[in-house]
Parts: sequence; structure tokens; C-alpha cells
Amino acid sequence: MDLNTIWFSLVAVLFTGFFFLEGFDYGVGILLPFLGKNDTERRMIINTIGPVWDGNEVWMLTAGGAMFAAFPNWYATLFSGFYLALFLMLAALIVRGVAFEFRSKDPSPAWRNMWDWAIFAGSLLPALLWGVAMTNLLQGVPIDAQMEYVGSFWNLLSPYTLVGGIAGLLVFILHGAIFLSLKIDGEIMERARQKALAAGVLAIPAVLLLAVLSYTQTDLFAKAGAGAVLIGSLMALVAAYLLLSRGKPGWALVANGLTIVCYIAAIFWGLFPRVMVSSLNPDWSLTIYNASSSPYTLKVMTIVALTLVPIVLAYQAWTYWIFRRRVGPKNLEY
Repeated sequence: MDLNTIWFSLVAVLFTGFFFLEGFDYGVGILLPFLGKNDTERRMIINTIGPVWDGNEVWMLTAGGAMFAAFPNWYATLFSGFYLALFLMLAALIVRGVAFEFRSKDPSPAWRNMWDWAIFAGSLLPALLWGVAMTNLLQGVPIDAQMEYVGSFWNLLSPYTLVGGIAGLLVFILHGAIFLSLKIDGEIMERARQKALAAGVLAIPAVLLLAVLSYTQTDLFAKAGAGAVLIGSLMALVAAYLLLSRGKPGWALVANGLTIVCYIAAIFWGLFPRVMVSSLNPDWSLTIYNASSSPYTLKVMTIVALTLVPIVLAYQAWTYWIFRRRVGPKNLEY
């Protein structure tokens, strides 16, 4: 395996970790205004992700940094082509981060209600846009022979990519609701479980439709392994719903996490060795070779990554261990 393949795999792993962790993070934020009936309950919900949400986003920053350093042409084409979508996502994430910090600084109900809806919007928009972005990678976008995106924002929106956005959104809401049912105490725990079941009922047909459209509108199933992994994603989602309905939320979270892992694995597997598909001419697609940095750069980066990544993983595991207990109405930090 050459360094280009190793770094492509590492970017895929980083995005997988990001969606697994940030997925329940987004879901909790989206459910906040609907699950919490009073200020104490809403603070309990926020405190389930308060200590870890910013650490979860490190995975996204690291994935973007790895993409920039290892595949600069991929980074340049992606960020210029998806500029408006990524700007909207960044603005939403900034509002969300500010809301977490400012919400409890003032006891006014109007003030806190405003920031609750800011958390909702700042979670909903990125969750939707990530699904649209990932399906665009698979479907292909207008890229010319100079590796430049020549379309507009509206080229990114199609029935297939919108289904991808909605399916991703529903899976994240399900992920967040299952996480809350495990992490929070009191009456709200059962409410979270009911929301999870409702989200699961909607997510299963959405992911099934996404799989059918992936078969008809992309070449993902040309690689039997990628197609099998995508079907595995759907099966894991059904398993998550069944486990939840039988009162096993811990296993349901694992199964739904597997849904996310398999889906991202299927996308990167279907792409390989391409990193962005050109809808104008397959020969103009970006690959791990024409979009990469020099072999020397990849070698130096590999040494750095082997040194630092274990430290980052150990730190994040320690964080989750420290904040592993259920959240109750006392000693709320956020």
C-alpha cells in the first residue's frame, strides 16, 4: 500500500470518526427545543454534550487539515466548488458554539429561548449539508480538465443529493435521541426513546431510498464491496430500531453507529482511487495521485501522524470516561 492510499484511508477514518461522534451531537442539538419542557430539562440536554461537542469537531478540523496537506488539489477544488455550502455550515457552527457558551449567562427566558433555537438551527443546517456534500462527492460535480469546479451552488442540489441530506439528518436525529436516552436521567429519558423510535421509522425508508438511488445514479455498486457495505448500513439501521424497540438502547447506539460507519466506508470505497468525480468527463476526475502532495511531504506527514494521533485518541477517550455518568438536574455546568 503506497502513502497516497494510506492518506486517503486516514481521511476516510477521520471523517468516519467525526460523523460517528458529531452525529449524536447534532441530533441532541436538533431535539433540544422539542424534548426539554422547561429550562432545567433543556440545561440537562445541553450538559450531555457540553463537555465533548468541541472535541468532536476536532475530527472535522483534522480531516480537513489532512486533506489540505496530503491532497491540496482535492482541498482547493472542494472548497472552491462547495464554497457557499461550506460557508453556511461554518456560520451555523459558529452560532452553535456561541450559543453553548452564552445561553446560561442570563436567566431571562427570552434570552435562553433564543439561544436554544440557535443551537437547533446550528445543528440542523450542518447535519443536512453534510449529507448533501457526501452524496455530491459520489454522484460527481462539474470539474474541468484543470481540476476547477465550473458549476454553481444549484448544481449541488439534485433529488439524489437532497435525499442524501435528509437521510443523513434523520440518522443523526436517531443517533442523538438514542444517546440522550442513555445519558440523561428522569422522565425525559423515555421521551428521548420515543423520539428515537419516531426518527427510526422515518430514517429506514429514507436510507433505503438513498441506497436505491445510489444504485441507479452512481457507480458505487460497480464495486461489489462498496455496494455490500452500503446495504450493511441499511441493515444496521434496521437492527438499531429493533434493539431500541426491545429496550436495549446501548446496543441500539452501537448499531446506529455502525450505520454511519458503513455509510461513510461505502462512499470512500466507491470513490477510490478518485477523491472527486467529474460529471463532465471521467478522465477529469481528481484521484489520490493527481491531487496529492509530493512523496516527501506525505512521508513527513506520516511520521507526524503516527506520533500525534495516538495522543489525541487517548485524550478523547479519557474525556468520555470522565463524563460518562448520566446527567441529572443537579450541578449543571452549561
